Amino acid sequence: MRTDTAAAIHLEDYQPAPYHIDTVDLDIHLDPTATQVKATLAIRRREGVDPGTPLWLNGDETAFTGLALNGEALDESAYTANERELVLHAPPADPFTLEIRTWVNPDANTQLSGLYRSSGNYCTQCEAEGFRRITYFLDRPDVLSVYTTRIEGRKEETPVLLGNGNPVESGDIPGTDHHYAIWHDPHPKPSYLFAMVAGNLAHISDSFVTSSGRKVDLKIYVEPGKEDRCGWAMDSLKRSMKWDEDVFGCEYDLDVFNIVAVSDFNMGAMENKGLNIFNDKYVLADPETATDQDYANIEAVIAHEYFHNWTGNRITCRDWFQLCLKEGLTVFRDQEFSSDMRSRAVKRISDVRLLRAHQFPEDAGPLAHPVRPRKYTEINNFYTATVYEKGAEVVRMLKTLLGDSGFRKGMDLYFQRHDGEATTIEAFLTCFSEAASTDLGQFARWYEQAGTPLVTAKGHYDAAANEFTLDLSQSIAPLPGQPESLPAVIPIRFGLIGQNGEDITASRITGAEVRGDVLLLTEAKQKVTFHGIGQRPVPSLLRGFSAPVRMEAHQSLADLTFLARHDSDPFNRWQAVQTLATQELIRLTHEARKEGSLEADDRLVEIFGAILADRDLDPAFQALALELPGEADIAREIGKDVDPDAIHAARTAFRAAIGAAHLAAFHALLPEATQDEDFNPDAASAGKRALAAQALGYFTASGTKAAPERVWHAFQRANNMSDRIAALTILVHQDLPKAGQALADFRSRHSCNSLAMDKWFTVQATAPAQDGLERVKALTAHPLFDMTNPNRMRSLIQAFATGNHVQFARKDGEGFAFVADCVMAIDPRNPQVAARLLTCFRSWRSLESERSKHAEKALLRISAMEKLSRDCRDIVDRCLQ
Repeated sequence: MRTDTAAAIHLEDYQPAPYHIDTVDLDIHLDPTATQVKATLAIRRREGVDPGTPLWLNGDETAFTGLALNGEALDESAYTANERELVLHAPPADPFTLEIRTWVNPDANTQLSGLYRSSGNYCTQCEAEGFRRITYFLDRPDVLSVYTTRIEGRKEETPVLLGNGNPVESGDIPGTDHHYAIWHDPHPKPSYLFAMVAGNLAHISDSFVTSSGRKVDLKIYVEPGKEDRCGWAMDSLKRSMKWDEDVFGCEYDLDVFNIVAVSDFNMGAMENKGLNIFNDKYVLADPETATDQDYANIEAVIAHEYFHNWTGNRITCRDWFQLCLKEGLTVFRDQEFSSDMRSRAVKRISDVRLLRAHQFPEDAGPLAHPVRPRKYTEINNFYTATVYEKGAEVVRMLKTLLGDSGFRKGMDLYFQRHDGEATTIEAFLTCFSEAASTDLGQFARWYEQAGTPLVTAKGHYDAAANEFTLDLSQSIAPLPGQPESLPAVIPIRFGLIGQNGEDITASRITGAEVRGDVLLLTEAKQKVTFHGIGQRPVPSLLRGFSAPVRMEAHQSLADLTFLARHDSDPFNRWQAVQTLATQELIRLTHEARKEGSLEADDRLVEIFGAILADRDLDPAFQALALELPGEADIAREIGKDVDPDAIHAARTAFRAAIGAAHLAAFHALLPEATQDEDFNPDAASAGKRALAAQALGYFTASGTKAAPERVWHAFQRANNMSDRIAALTILVHQDLPKAGQALADFRSRHSCNSLAMDKWFTVQATAPAQDGLERVKALTAHPLFDMTNPNRMRSLIQAFATGNHVQFARKDGEGFAFVADCVMAIDPRNPQVAARLLTCFRSWRSLESERSKHAEKALLRISAMEKLSRDCRDIVDRCLQ
């Protein structure tokens, strides 16, 4: 499938590659500005392809230096070579060997795609289409090859030489200051999984014995001096390996497993076979520099990339339209792992919050696309929340439908049938259909339709008939450019709760297929009747968030309050609190726009007191339940004519009312008593710290005169980053008297630690002060700010655009203009990072008219930019359509 760089790529145009590349032998001579690459490819024509069919190999700014066929130099008339492609006009009919020579300038590679240098170390990133920036290739995921890589470099500059697979040999080169290493990966893989790393790196070592008794050597490589911060990552890796064997029967298949952490990386991490490369923020952790969320993220991302060994590497995607086949499935697997390592209820709530914050807005705006898109212009722009998070939810629904046993049988069949293949969503679903003897044809619509379904439910109790009836419906609002949606299979996990707080069991249920405690909504409208119900129940619907939908249950304040106090399902108990809080925040927002009195409803304020008083609740759950919906959540629920200033005022008023009403209870939870304890990153300890941080925030929001000194005291006494950054955030965001001193102290303490300083920038970027934009602009001139480093850019500019709505969406339009300037400045150097930043404009049409006009003006200015990258052109065009 030739991918024309200017046109959209369509799923229906897929054709298998006309040639196989069975083996790839790479010889890489490293040099900071002139790395020499010799690629020797063993190629054969695919059966049925006409002899003489041209061989088109992809390039991207690729510097061509030579070509040989079966060891003989070719006449220039036999091929065409430029920076975008290499075409062999009439390849031999029989299998042949092609030797391609190119060179690469790693120092000049600011895109961080292909081969580049980070902090003096050589590193690669080949997903999605980076390998073509190293050498010409059939750079597509369905071309699977066995790779052998020889890496040569100056011994002093690159004492460590790493490649995919297993080490074969290494040594010094006589008469030179060079040395070499050869790596061989026996498992055929696509080019996007190729990796190499070379440089001056330190490491920690460990080992793991697989279920069949094989010993695997484990190493994590980092910049020298950072080894003592790798212990948690290594522990997470070993737990991941054991969990994957126990839960999915997946055993690791190489002699070594290496992880390398680098500071300049566009993504979170990359699952290259046997050589995972990570953004160091997902590897390095100690109590002094990492928060509890950092520890949880490291655990999850380490697991995610390791799990890709089977769901992504051993079985990969036929084409990039199948991206969710590896990413959505693997996100589901890492979510399950984290749920088993921590609190399943808290993890589920956290995952749904992430889905709603990032994927729901994507699904409702101009960047909407199905979990499996049918066309794309730039594949880098489809590494989205829809592919990852919604893709994981679709897999979770599959497990809900089939049950634990049926799901495991389907996964086992998938691994058995497709190991070593590049496959499709259809093949994946077929395995489950066969294993469970069920038709998944309608379920497959989840992969094909964009948009978030709206499920409505209206209940009616008939006391005379002892029946409770639910009128259910499902629909997806029409999206521009998207076909009309058809009813999907929506599994709704449910419970009916009696007045004593216990679940009621119906004698029978009619109107829907029911599997245990899950009813299936399969039509646009269905009436479901629960028979033998002797009292009016309160329905608890969508327990555990059993489907990625918006639910409107039309429940009264009394029923929601009842669920908030009594629902046995922790997710729905949390959801009831969130629904009540959302309704109150929307009411207060309308009052703020009318410049009315912002007085919170005492009945709703009291619900938060009940959560505080319930000692049976997990502290981590209490912390989540006390967290009000964010400003972006409220904006999403309002949907149109959004005024960020009014939302901020409403949320501030509600927090103040809750803090004042329960001041004594919050005071009792303040973190002072735990400051001298040793830090433990486990879930229970993290939950206690999270609850204490919430208490400190509400205590301050109450306006009590004691708050500023207590927050300053908490900042000074903190013995870990979680407590320290929580106190710093309150000081800065509330503009308390010692905020400036705290920022200076934090910087003095952590100025040599880039990950800690990222937090310092983010705290200031998200402060909603009236001069917040001016502060962010000033920080771009700070000596520690570096626009070329993706982490630092995200910590300031992207944090501002996504986490400071009142300043980004300022009524004068200056916030939009500033971010547009940043996009245009970053784009020539790193289009992927620029395009990700540009997505912050996706909801601009939902703003009130004056703000939306300013946002449109900023987008049009970006659109008019000369030489705008394909990455940004794709996003801006879709935002403006």
